[in-house]
Amino acid sequence: MAAFKTSSSILTKECIRTQICGEGEWPKNTVIYQPYETEQILLPDNSKCLSVKTFLKMAGLEFIVEARENAEYMSPHRGKVPFIKAGQFLVADFEPIVSFAQSKGYSLSTSLDETQKWDLRVYMALVNNVLLNAEIYVTWNHELTYKELTKPRYSSVYPFPLNHWATYNKRREMLSHLDVLGWKKKSLDEVFKEVDRICESLSNFLGDKKYFFNEKYIINYLCMKYLSDL
Repeated sequence: MAAFKTSSSILTKECIRTQICGEGEWPKNTVIYQPYETEQILLPDNSKCLSVKTFLKMAGLEFIVEARENAEYMSPHRGKVPFIKAGQFLVADFEPIVSFAQSKGYSLSTSLDETQKWDLRVYMALVNNVLLNAEIYVTWNHELTYKELTKPRYSSVYPFPLNHWATYNKRREMLSHLDVLGWKKKSLDEVFKEVDRICESLSNFLGDKKYFFNEKYIINYLCMKYLSDL
């Protein structure tokens, strides 16, 4: 395990260097690692995994998907899934993966002007800060959802007593995340109001247009994915 962590650290640093230098082409046989979809994956991670796969497909980049029960522990950024193994590099989470693809010359935002790019950053932040946190809240902080869905799914791949320890530890981590952001003490109604506000904002921004920016940009798919999950 120590050797794996050391290797991950080295590869992550090298990946950062590559992003800065923009070296090489998209590696062949790139693999996306994620939790099992049928019995394990939870709402927040599922959204991120679908977002990454959608981006790579729209960018025309080849990849294969490998499900692992311990994907979050394999990740170079612990707890962050999905992550990709692209050649000798390991890159975790949506934004770093997008940045890695851009370092190879693959981008979906090159046709946007500076104003559109600014709008994109604003609305992506809203999606991440509101809709993603709402998913985390419902998954880990809403007691009924936690007992009936989250706990059975998350613990299903681990043997006793690891199943109890891993689930308890993960919940504590997620509740701490919500607490830091001021979401832990929100009521479910307050969370839904936050979601309603951003949905209204996105709807007003879209207006009568078919797409937020153009037919190629991923925010259309990201927003639809989050909204369909909620």
